[in-house]
Amino acid sequence: MGKPTGFLEFDRLEEGYAPVETRLKNYKEFVIGLKPEDAKIQGARCMDCGTPFCNSGCPVNNIIPDFNDLVYRGDWKNAITVLHSTNNFPEFTGRICPAPCEAACTLNVNDDAVGIKSIEHAIIDKAWAEGWVQARPAKVKTGKKIAVVGSGPAGMAAAQQLARVGHDVTVFEKNDRVGGLLRYGIPDFKMDKGHIDLRVKQMEAEGIVFKTNVMVGELPKGSKVTNWAKETVTPKQLQADFDAVLLAGGAEQSRDLPVPGRELAGIHFAMEFLPMQNRVNGGGKVKDQIMATGKNVIVIGGGDTGSDCVGTSNRHGATSVTQFEVMPRPPEEEDRPLTWPYWPIKLRTSSSHEEGCEREFAIATKEFIGEGGKVTGVKTVRVEFKDGKFTEVAGSEQVLKADLVLLAMGFVSPVETIISGFGVDKDNRGNARASTDFMGGYATNVDKVFAAGDMRRGQSLVVWAIREGRQAARSIDEFLMGTSDLPR
Repeated sequence: MGKPTGFLEFDRLEEGYAPVETRLKNYKEFVIGLKPEDAKIQGARCMDCGTPFCNSGCPVNNIIPDFNDLVYRGDWKNAITVLHSTNNFPEFTGRICPAPCEAACTLNVNDDAVGIKSIEHAIIDKAWAEGWVQARPAKVKTGKKIAVVGSGPAGMAAAQQLARVGHDVTVFEKNDRVGGLLRYGIPDFKMDKGHIDLRVKQMEAEGIVFKTNVMVGELPKGSKVTNWAKETVTPKQLQADFDAVLLAGGAEQSRDLPVPGRELAGIHFAMEFLPMQNRVNGGGKVKDQIMATGKNVIVIGGGDTGSDCVGTSNRHGATSVTQFEVMPRPPEEEDRPLTWPYWPIKLRTSSSHEEGCEREFAIATKEFIGEGGKVTGVKTVRVEFKDGKFTEVAGSEQVLKADLVLLAMGFVSPVETIISGFGVDKDNRGNARASTDFMGGYATNVDKVFAAGDMRRGQSLVVWAIREGRQAARSIDEFLMGTSDLPR
């Protein structure tokens, strides 16, 4: 694939970024994609390596060597056909996927991986620009009706696949716009929401009906999960009105930090903070928006959600931003002979970190300090990981100033009441129990009810959600029709 000697001749070329001082002034995307000629050079670097580990490293099994080769040869139209054959939404993954395919690239054994993600980004952007992304409505209708609960990437992928084989699909979303955590969890500066809107128009042209501001089931009393619904539909109604139901909501139950002082004002989950700004960016109104302006912000949690809080806080004009991670500082470079082709643990510095952030590793929160009912500081201690558990380092306690604390320690499970409302069994992590077997996969213990994405597997990547949505669609089609031509 590519040019036979390309990997010897050409270096990896990274996508560019707008300057920090420019991008901090707004919430617009700032990644500068590869020019067509640069994408061609990256495609040339793809090796004819016999066993393309990138394919298996990619959760949707993108046919990466093929589209790399097509871009190298300038056949962009066939490149998007190949890309769309496995991935409904490459404009999402080409922007926010961490690219496990690149970790698995054969070149990555002792060189820099092919810029697969940047090539994918270039292909889909060119496809939209050239008008190659068109609606594909079904020629024949089956008369079967399917309800999809949740309009995130899993729900969207399943809905599109099912509509294209002739089923009538209705997608229910509790918030005011389609996209789930893509819409209200991913900051606009990482992915402009216009990309979701384009796909929604395409999917509506394919016959999919989106019902927003509709809550299916109910949330627990006092839940902090974002919910802007104006009406409610019961699980029983859906089960009565539709031939199949797919539960495809997100794992929205945030992990809490129950230490002394947690009740103080100014301590919030990341998923209280981030959706508000996204809604404002989209022209909506938010009551009592959580702002970081002029505040000393501490973000607890070292992952992507924490990084998103860092970037948003900097755009608010925070005085300082500090991010905590309980694990020790990882190495700058992975041990490639040991980790390849798997996803390695190494220090990852995001664009938000580069915009301004102090990062603290091997640190735990012992207590929140406050005055007048408001948080003013965080009492911390250094920790070591020994004998399978964290141990405090004696004499390492300190208090760091904090006017706003954002909890970004991941998500424990989907909302329990949604799953139990349908009578669906849960696994030991609180997710909807369903297998991924080829036959009968994604089906729950309740007749006609299926589960996919975060709802079934727990907190995960957008690309895994797309994979599960596609596979669930095949299982549902097979359940309804006895057989299915949808890819798995």
